[in-house]
Amino acid sequence: MHKGIIPVILGTAVTTTGLALGGIDVKKRGMNKRDRNIAISAGILGLGLAHVILGSIDLCKTEDNI
Repeated sequence: MHKGIIPVILGTAVTTTGLALGGIDVKKRGMNKRDRNIAISAGILGLGLAHVILGSIDLCKTEDNI
């Protein structure tokens, strides 16, 4: 099993969760100081994307060494 596949799968799941919580509506609804749901969903979305990117980097590095 490749080294970066678990972070990619985890990141995909977290990104999907962030989108389901309303991460798409950030531009549409705007950010308010009182609206914490948008900030939380955007944070979850960002963490998921970071996992996907870092896992993809690990996958590329492990393929080069084989």
